[in-house]
Amino acid sequence: MNNRIEQIIEEIEEYIESCRFQPLSTRKIIVDKEEISEYLRELKLKTPDEIKRVQNIIKNKDDILEKAQKDADDIIHQAEIRAKEMVSQSDIMQKAYAEANEAVNMANRQAQEIIDNATQDANNIRFSAITYTDDMMANIGNILNNTLADAGGKYRDFIESLQSCLDVIENNRRELAPQTAQAAAINGAYQNSSYQSSSSEPVEDMSLIDGEGDN
Repeated sequence: MNNRIEQIIEEIEEYIESCRFQPLSTRKIIVDKEEISEYLRELKLKTPDEIKRVQNIIKNKDDILEKAQKDADDIIHQAEIRAKEMVSQSDIMQKAYAEANEAVNMANRQAQEIIDNATQDANNIRFSAITYTDDMMANIGNILNNTLADAGGKYRDFIESLQSCLDVIENNRRELAPQTAQAAAINGAYQNSSYQSSSSEPVEDMSLIDGEGDN
């Protein structure tokens, strides 16, 4: 692994692979909230450092180009000095000028080649850095989306289960409503009868009260 962020992503993938599936499901898994949260916290801490490192790599492109330009300027300068020396020291001026021009032209070609190669290298570094950053962010986004999807499914199943229980309870209450009303009426009648009995003479045979109630 090249860096800690790639290690974290690999550890998250390995952790997800090791998780058990939810009962009766081949897609949803059960995750430890604290463990996955710890991975995500470390990922948040490491991501800014990694982005800063990539930005430094991109910045090095300018340094590469600047050094290449300086090297090219030095080559041209040395060639010009050499050409002047050749012209001043040579008895055959025409040959000296030709050699001087050739030296300058060669120096220009070498300088341009250095600049072209440096530009290509810098662009390759920048493209690689940007591509790497985009891939890293895409992996993080996929992990977060999968985690959110799993969590959302788990909570939806939980809410549906609670709603089903609530529906059963409310249905049972509706079925019990007539019996509850009947029981309340009987209880009220019994309490009223007890109150009247306590106001009159004691009744020894309770069956008489029952009989009167039936009539």
